[in-house]
Amino acid sequence: MKLSSFKYDLPKKSIAKFPADPRDSSKMLVMDRESGKIKDKMFTDILSELSKGDCLVLNDTKVFPARLFGNKEKTNAKIEVLLLRELKSEERLWDVMVEPARKVRIGNKIYFDDNKFYCEVIDNTTSRGRTVRFSYDGNLFDEIEKIGEMPIPDYIDRDTAQIDKATYQTVFCNDEHLQSIAPPSAGLHFTEEMLKKIEDKGVRIAYVNLTIGQGVFETIDVEDLTKHRMYSEYFEIPRASAELINKSLKSNKRIFGVGTSVVRALEASVLTTGAVKPNKGWTDKFIYPQYEFQIVTDFLTNFHYPASPQILVSCAFGGKKQTFEAYKHAIKNDYRLLAYGDAILYRTPKK
Repeated sequence: MKLSSFKYDLPKKSIAKFPADPRDSSKMLVMDRESGKIKDKMFTDILSELSKGDCLVLNDTKVFPARLFGNKEKTNAKIEVLLLRELKSEERLWDVMVEPARKVRIGNKIYFDDNKFYCEVIDNTTSRGRTVRFSYDGNLFDEIEKIGEMPIPDYIDRDTAQIDKATYQTVFCNDEHLQSIAPPSAGLHFTEEMLKKIEDKGVRIAYVNLTIGQGVFETIDVEDLTKHRMYSEYFEIPRASAELINKSLKSNKRIFGVGTSVVRALEASVLTTGAVKPNKGWTDKFIYPQYEFQIVTDFLTNFHYPASPQILVSCAFGGKKQTFEAYKHAIKNDYRLLAYGDAILYRTPKK
């Protein structure tokens, strides 16, 4: 399987710069996994796609304003610092990405918030990656919340707006899981009212957590997909959530995975019996065609960037040819693509 076969022409006009308002007013393309037949619907129609006893699985991770802007010591050059992962809280160590990377070397200090605190570069990790130590003595997350910007993707091609702090976040995010640098984009469509209607219909809602990190910006650099290695991301599947999922599996109901992060967490936690196990740890699971899914029966996601790890999950689930036909239809019919864009639901026909 070659990477180049998963590229497509993405018109700039198709990239959503802002989310739908309200959230659930976005479009939703529904595709039959077996026949490839597609229907144009609205996201509010998700309610009719769910049945009593089904299980909707959501990633309740929370995005923090991980993009900081500071000034380099001595030269005062403006440096963008994207916080990727806290390594050791007691030592205030973080993995970050910096821009422009050529100006940031080991030993450099970058000052923030009118020189109230700084980070010192102590190691290089990748071409743009650095390990830094912060000088801040208090709760760093409180300071980040005050001065940081939401790390919306570069392809959106606009300045971050204040509204992004609310819209680049799901309504069901968990404050205890404040670690991600991107939301599960398929989850952005849900409103609190819709989730209540889904529960009232008798659908089980199970929450898992997968911290979305550097992998969301990842590009695949090898043509042979078997040689690609994903960045590891931390995930948790609570016992209560595993029980809800397994109840639906046992009664032959559907498991709706919402977003590629949910799919990766579930498919990394399969028992030999075909059930989901309560689990936590790190996963570098890389899903691409011809992966055989064991837990997820139906898959809700957004339209993804060409040749990205996320579009590979979609193609593995819905079939490459059918998925690309669906993308072609979406672009032709003015769907809005990528993180702030519309949704696509892959349905498995009932047997």
